[in-house]
Amino acid sequence: MSPSHLRRALTAGLMAVFVSLLPARAETLDKVSFGTNWVAEAEHGGFFQAVADGTYKRYGLDVTIVPGGPNENNRMLLIAGKIDFFMAANTLMSFDAVTNNVPVVTIAAIFQKDPQVMLTQPDAKVTKIEDLKPLTLFVSKEGMTSYFQWLKSEYGFSEKNVRPYNFNPQPFIANPKSAMQGYVTSEPFAVEKAAGFKPNVLLLADYGFNTYSTLIETRRDMVEKKPDLVQRFVDASIVGWYNYIYGDNSAGNAMIKKLNPEMTDELLAYSVAKMKEYGIVDSGESLKNGIGAMSDERYTSFFDKMVKAGVVKRDLDYRKSYTLRFVNKGVGVELRPAKP
Repeated sequence: MSPSHLRRALTAGLMAVFVSLLPARAETLDKVSFGTNWVAEAEHGGFFQAVADGTYKRYGLDVTIVPGGPNENNRMLLIAGKIDFFMAANTLMSFDAVTNNVPVVTIAAIFQKDPQVMLTQPDAKVTKIEDLKPLTLFVSKEGMTSYFQWLKSEYGFSEKNVRPYNFNPQPFIANPKSAMQGYVTSEPFAVEKAAGFKPNVLLLADYGFNTYSTLIETRRDMVEKKPDLVQRFVDASIVGWYNYIYGDNSAGNAMIKKLNPEMTDELLAYSVAKMKEYGIVDSGESLKNGIGAMSDERYTSFFDKMVKAGVVKRDLDYRKSYTLRFVNKGVGVELRPAKP
């Protein structure tokens, strides 16, 4: 080796030793905030799981979850640019955003089925949705303006038997000839605990109420200016949901209980089991395209039903409410357990 080559080799070697002695530089993570629409619960579990088990970090994200609640409006924080993503309840919220020129867009649908159910008592002998018509129906104000309008147009329901539902199961428990709205993941559990009987459950999604639910929304400017960040958030959230539904979800549940001390292990386990049993998160389109899947056909079908029900106007440009750009890529499908 020539003297000049020797000097270069020695210099390179010394530099390598010097660099190896430097402290490792921490990876720079993109700070992201995500607002839920209610207090921490199993129905948000995949997002908490992705924080707790490091999935978001593996996608280069430092995610802060901002829980919702009765006195919180995280969607307004999204619109104002205070948070980056928001968990919308269902597709009707997306349609409403277009109606009111709100600059948000749905980028993923975590729930393939809306968890909305009607509960009846065991002796009511209800086996199909039409059997609910003669019963006293406890329905919330929000329910009256959404799914109940569909029940009227699709199945001929009448408002004459409707009574206000104030999120208290006691009137339903006291009246054996009544039905009460709820979520398949929570209200049946609460009724069983309070009354000692297992209510019959009719999931509206299984009768044609095919809205998506638990949507991820962001502002249109995020999609335009930071599509890579949006894609990473969607992908990591999807992986978090696979891990929460099918894997060890203890880390996610620990976060939920820390933020919501009223949450119990029993209810968390019940909610996850019902999400799996009814295919709330993983069924239909998601079986092929992955959790979060959406399609033009499904949006069109639901839009047509809501027009028929008088909930939205025919001239609404509903396709502005969502984009398929970030979903249907099969992310995380390998995490689904193989069928025996």
